[in-house]
Parts: sequence; structure tokens; C-alpha cells
Amino acid sequence: MRRKPPKLSEQIRQAIETCGKTRYRISQDTGIDPATLCRFMGDKGGLSIPVLDTLGEYLGLRIVVDEPKTKKGGE
Repeated sequence: MRRKPPKLSEQIRQAIETCGKTRYRISQDTGIDPATLCRFMGDKGGLSIPVLDTLGEYLGLRIVVDEPKTKKGGE
């Protein structure tokens, strides 16, 4: 059985945790409200598209779409 990939929000949280910068530094560098970032990291709130765009650019993130697996036998 194939394991589900982590949710996008979990991947973003992991990128924030492993980028080598504090949340405070990220908020200072990006202009994202520290409380917003804290709520997101604690899974207590979401992020708007503009904030996600800012974080993605800051962290060098990109979305990769996996090709769906096809069944054997041409089904």
C-alpha cells in the first residue's frame, strides 16, 4: 500500500522549521505578522495566498505535481 504524501501545509511547516532561520527572522524579513506565522505553525490558523506566495519565494519552495500512476494492462 502506498503511503500518502504529507499535506502541503505540513510541507511548508517543515520547510520553515528546517530553513535555519527563526520564525522571528522570517517574519522580519518577509513582513509576515509574527502572530500569523505562530498560529500557522501551531496548526491554529491558515495562511492567505499572498502570504503563501511570500513564504514560498522566501524559502525557495516550488510545487511539483506527481504524474498519476496508471494501472497495468492499460486499464
